[in-house]
Amino acid sequence: MIKKKIFMLDLNDFNENGFILKKNLFSLEEINKLNKFADASYGKEGALKKTTSTTGSASLTLWNSPPENFVGKFSTNERIVKPMENFLGEEVYHYHSKIIWKKPGDGGFDWHQDYGYWYQQGCLYSDMGSCFIMLDKATKENGCLKVLRGTHKVGRIAHDSISDTDQQADLERIALLEKRHKSVYITAEPGDALFFHCNLLHSSAANTSNYSRRTLIVCFNTKSNSPFNKEISHATYNPLKVSSSKSIMEY
Repeated sequence: MIKKKIFMLDLNDFNENGFILKKNLFSLEEINKLNKFADASYGKEGALKKTTSTTGSASLTLWNSPPENFVGKFSTNERIVKPMENFLGEEVYHYHSKIIWKKPGDGGFDWHQDYGYWYQQGCLYSDMGSCFIMLDKATKENGCLKVLRGTHKVGRIAHDSISDTDQQADLERIALLEKRHKSVYITAEPGDALFFHCNLLHSSAANTSNYSRRTLIVCFNTKSNSPFNKEISHATYNPLKVSSSKSIMEY
């Protein structure tokens, strides 16, 4: 009964604000283990992809299918899958995952909605969401995520590229929405996890600190929303093999 009540309270917050931050969803021991594995497996400079914003570039590692390794125990873990199904209202599957490395001096991300991209990839509905798992402490200095509370209710906003940057949301609408919606900086500790709706406007500044802000981002789509265009999407529906909560430390 208590667990069901918590689920309902979380669902209300998610529906109202477009996001919810769950503190200590993963232990420091689990996160330290993940950081060591990720650095050894994915952290080589030549294997990293680059993103570009008005504040500079940042590195990321991306994959569409859940890795058959230790990282997969996080991206398919019941601790994030079950809440996401609660928030989105149906069975979800792994759309893609990525690690944002955000090293000292790296740029941030301009205002955007994830569905601004995923719409172009053949997803008809915005029944999608992401979970940010904090691998490092997230502060304003190292470019933590910033969200506009409640903007998931606005619907999809047009996105376009400016100069050589990645796509960003319409600047005129952003300026108007910033006057109506509260900006929230997601400062967090390693092991905290942020769940948010794919239409929530979010951005981040450059990392001006001396330490990294690594984040594992797991993106989910709903079963009924599998993309109609397989050629340009991340992943079509494939039943998710959900990992147990204890699978991380058993690996």
